Amino acid sequence: MSKALRLDHCVIAVSDWETSNAFYRDVVGAEILDVGAGRFAYRLGDTQLNVHGPGVDVGSLVGRRPVRPGNSDLCFVWAGPVEDAVAHLGNQGVTVESGPMDTFGAGGPGTSVYFRDPDGSLLEFISYG
Repeated sequence: MSKALRLDHCVIAVSDWETSNAFYRDVVGAEILDVGAGRFAYRLGDTQLNVHGPGVDVGSLVGRRPVRPGNSDLCFVWAGPVEDAVAHLGNQGVTVESGPMDTFGAGGPGTSVYFRDPDGSLLEFISYG
């Protein structure tokens, strides 16, 4: 293969559209896309989270064990000092589960803070600054 690959999208599952849409918009900073048929997707820059949720038939093109609410583990790049991420989470009423701590991500060494979405999926903000 002559070109480097990048992740286009992945799938998460949620148990409540309204709660999750607000969380991913307000806490994570996602653009909420109504993709029709009662489904939504969360866009973050040039990456997208396709979302499986209540009332949606996603068909048969899913993993052998389809993603379920609360079983994802995702990391998002925070564009600024990790202390600002911690303050943002506090302002949104989100509990920091762990960190800040030294970690290693796609951009190399960074500092991360961990928290959970409304269903319990583990989320991470990593700062490379």
